[in-house]
Amino acid sequence: MTEPTAIKISVEVASHKGEFFLVDASYLGNGRVSGIEIANEEKLIHPGMNVVSRPNGIPDQYPERPHLVHVPEKGGMPRDLEELAGIWIVSEPLKQLFEHMAAEAFAFVACDFSLADGSPGPQYYLGNVLRRIDALDETASRVRIKLDHNNQTGEDEKLYSLVGGASLVFNHDVLGDAHIFRQDHMGAPPICDRAMFDALSAANFSGVRLRDVADI
Repeated sequence: MTEPTAIKISVEVASHKGEFFLVDASYLGNGRVSGIEIANEEKLIHPGMNVVSRPNGIPDQYPERPHLVHVPEKGGMPRDLEELAGIWIVSEPLKQLFEHMAAEAFAFVACDFSLADGSPGPQYYLGNVLRRIDALDETASRVRIKLDHNNQTGEDEKLYSLVGGASLVFNHDVLGDAHIFRQDHMGAPPICDRAMFDALSAANFSGVRLRDVADI
């Protein structure tokens, strides 16, 4: 991978604040972690893979139903949004909001959830944002652009990096009514619009972190 080829700086960053936000699970702080584990993790890993794949929307993606367990000595009960090895763990109320706002953007897989005493816990899901869109306005954004050589195609592919900070601006015409998406060529959490931000903020879900992409 080459060094960054450009850092574009917009003089209109302030005018784009409050438009789009990164969505991910917040840190608990003080070294604390959620006390949940995937009891049957090894059985969910497909041959040739090292980790459990994120939900992809294909029925029967996993050989068996994911089974979450609460391990009190590890940490507390899961919040509305947690993340394990890059996979979202989503509560029933948060899933309902996501599906109400943008059902077609998500894939969810229902889990069994056992409490420490073996009794069933509340319903949780493995979750993933499937929708990918290339809507970044490079001209108006401040973002590091790297080139990564694709050995299969023989061509250099553009990658956007948020390392060192960035200010992202997105093209509303390209996005249309997409309330949440992943930006193509960017290894970042999903991005939501103001409507999704307002809905998440009003519901006050635990564990949901929202960061304005105009000033990351």
